[in-house]
Amino acid sequence: MLEVSALGWALTIGAIVALLAIDLMAGWLRPHAVGFKEATAWSVFYVAVAIVFGLIFAWQVGWGYGTEYFAGYIVEKSLSIDNLFVFVIIISTFAVPAEHQHKVLTFGILAALVLRVIFIALGAALLSLFSFMFLIFGLVLIWTAIQLFRHRNEDPDVEDNGLVKVARRLLPTTTEYHDGHLFARVDGRRVATPLFIVLISIAGTDLLFALDSIPAVFGVTEEAYIVFVANAFALLGLRALFFLVKGLLDRLVYLSVGLAVILAFIGVKLILHWAHDLSDAIPTVSTPLSLSVIIGVLAIAIVASLIKVRRDPSATAHAGSLRVRGNRRDEDRDR
Repeated sequence: MLEVSALGWALTIGAIVALLAIDLMAGWLRPHAVGFKEATAWSVFYVAVAIVFGLIFAWQVGWGYGTEYFAGYIVEKSLSIDNLFVFVIIISTFAVPAEHQHKVLTFGILAALVLRVIFIALGAALLSLFSFMFLIFGLVLIWTAIQLFRHRNEDPDVEDNGLVKVARRLLPTTTEYHDGHLFARVDGRRVATPLFIVLISIAGTDLLFALDSIPAVFGVTEEAYIVFVANAFALLGLRALFFLVKGLLDRLVYLSVGLAVILAFIGVKLILHWAHDLSDAIPTVSTPLSLSVIIGVLAIAIVASLIKVRRDPSATAHAGSLRVRGNRRDEDRDR
């Protein structure tokens, strides 16, 4: 079992908080439209930080844990791409001005990190107390994979977000952004701006992604520290990656299919892990094999997407949805 000292946790969390603070200050103190060069520089920086950390980590604790970190990082990075799809949908739906998109994304990353820390702690506690949680997590991932594959050509409905509905029901709102403020005073009355609704929508989306991503990363490692750093470094690069690839996301038409395959594979791995504890005759899936499968599936999905778009320029990618929207007749027809 990996043992990380209190000092190691403190240094890791301190470094991540410092990186978050830099992002937060850049977005809130100097609102601006992020250009291609700036997005590229930040993206390269965050990927480099994640790789350097992984190499140092592997050198310190061994390549067994190092492989688990890189597998977890790639899983979370690939799932974060799907997160980007939803961010694009939210920002487009609410027509967020370019100078405020940086702020929205920084908040989204911060909220996602806080939520995932909570779920990591809960997941680690449950796995240590109840071995059957590996079975539960595995079944959840397989169900998620099936739903994502079934509804791979759909996008989540922002207006169907429960938090957004509650906020609009309880708070008076305005359609003006008012220089990026969350609240403004209109005709003597304090109202919520669209930016506040956007942040509420982002928070709700982060909650759903946390529920899916934590079981997925626990499928490649049982170490809470590795789960945390893999999530943290994957999310830290999300803001810059959004501005870098938002124009290319529509081309990844098979990404949802690839993610569904990866989630199903990890779900099966978790179930095998649970069954192996009951009988040694049942095989388990090694971390190097998991890493190879994850990389292979992502590569195939990306290459197939590019080929599809080249042959059919009208093809458009979708984030995928975990449930069918619409009336009962639409649901019955879908089944």
